[in-house]
Amino acid sequence: MKIKPLHDHILVERLEEEVKKGGIIIPDTAKEKPQQGKIIAVGDGRRDEKGNKIPLVVKKGDIILFGKYSGNEIQLVDKEYLIIREDDILGIIEKEK
Repeated sequence: MKIKPLHDHILVERLEEEVKKGGIIIPDTAKEKPQQGKIIAVGDGRRDEKGNKIPLVVKKGDIILFGKYSGNEIQLVDKEYLIIREDDILGIIEKEK
């Protein structure tokens, strides 16, 4: 199944953080959800007051940071995704060279 976000919406797959501290095992229900994700699909962009299309800054494949309570969670084919607006993105994570 494929999904194409509309306008300035973005489909994000959360990236799991692999942080273990002091050998303590924290159950999944007590863990905070990661605030990093990989962009799976993007919309066409939003429109301004005059009707001109404003393209999105982010693109498919970017790794992003987003707010703790951003977006709407959806379930597609046994996988959890997040649909957020471009305004909810705090930054793009770039790999150092």
